[in-house]
Amino acid sequence: MNYIKGWLQVAVSLCVLMNVGCSGIGPTTLVPSRFDYTAAIGDSWKQQMLINTVKMRYGDPPVFLDVSSVISQYQIAASASWGGLYNNQSSSNTQSFGVTGTASDGISQTLEQGAAFGSPFISSAQNFGVTGVYADRPTITYVPLSGEKFTRTLIKPIPPASILSIVEAGYPIDLVLRVCVHSVNGVRNRYGGSSRAHPADPEFYPMLERMRRIQDSGAIGIRVRKTKEAEGMVMTFRGRVSASVKEDSDAVRKALGLDPEAGEFRIAYGSSPQDQNEIAFLTRSMLEMIVEISSCIEVPEKHVEEKRVNATMPDDVVAGTPVPPLIRIKSSRLRPADAFLAVPYRNHWFWIDDRDMQSKSLFSFMMVIFSLNDSDDQKGAPLITIPSG
Repeated sequence: MNYIKGWLQVAVSLCVLMNVGCSGIGPTTLVPSRFDYTAAIGDSWKQQMLINTVKMRYGDPPVFLDVSSVISQYQIAASASWGGLYNNQSSSNTQSFGVTGTASDGISQTLEQGAAFGSPFISSAQNFGVTGVYADRPTITYVPLSGEKFTRTLIKPIPPASILSIVEAGYPIDLVLRVCVHSVNGVRNRYGGSSRAHPADPEFYPMLERMRRIQDSGAIGIRVRKTKEAEGMVMTFRGRVSASVKEDSDAVRKALGLDPEAGEFRIAYGSSPQDQNEIAFLTRSMLEMIVEISSCIEVPEKHVEEKRVNATMPDDVVAGTPVPPLIRIKSSRLRPADAFLAVPYRNHWFWIDDRDMQSKSLFSFMMVIFSLNDSDDQKGAPLITIPSG
């Protein structure tokens, strides 16, 4: 009898321990779940941008799908049982007893016992079992980015003030202008769109190089100037600079047709300025930026020969030296082993080398621009009811 009571105590204790262990499952999943979902959403976001860039190179329309919500449910349940069958020596009666316990998000425990034990027994049959259940039921909601609002956002040129705010935040001005503008005061940038592809003007890249050196010296700045009509942004050039920076500043003013003595210049959108005290930026839309990036893709030669895609535009040349492309997106039949990002398309892999820091940085910059330019006028996410038990 004491032997049986001991087993009963063990089984009941096991159920109590399972109860205590399951009561805190929620908080322990917060850190790993949040990290895993963040990594998964980030990777899928990058893959979506790259596959849309590749598709546009081949003439396919881009399709964007947003993850609007992620709801994760966890359930852990466990149960244990022990029972036996005994033959009474004196009365030949068969007596049975058992104990079962269950533990889950809603814990329940039961203890059952058959007839009272009497005389010593001579034979017995015993059984013991433990079962457990673990369930992870994530609910992920996807929302297509579409409609008139999003389309207009995709094809609308980015305001010059937004571009200069990015420069003010610390991004290199030469990179920002190469990606985001068609021209500055009529000095044209390269464009790889198939309908109107053209190289950059000869003075464009030297001008960007000088502007980058001026930016690194801290002699260039952005500020907002308020007037009675409205407020506008102006670009300023600091007066007291070194001889080399002054030389760069004079060369930039000459290339853009600016007043050589002025200290600040109005910022405007357009292909040409009104006067010598204005800098006109003809900016690109997000769609045009993706088209420009897609023109740098190294597509398979077979696809070019079969006229499935246009050949890659050659690099611009300045003073006999090729200008490196904005980004290098390679293609191969086999999946690359060391890729920062890779997507499959038309039986090929298109990818960015993980050792190519310039391409990785440019792609990350494109993701930032897309986020800033994304439409926030989305339809409300569907109402989701999560069961409590």
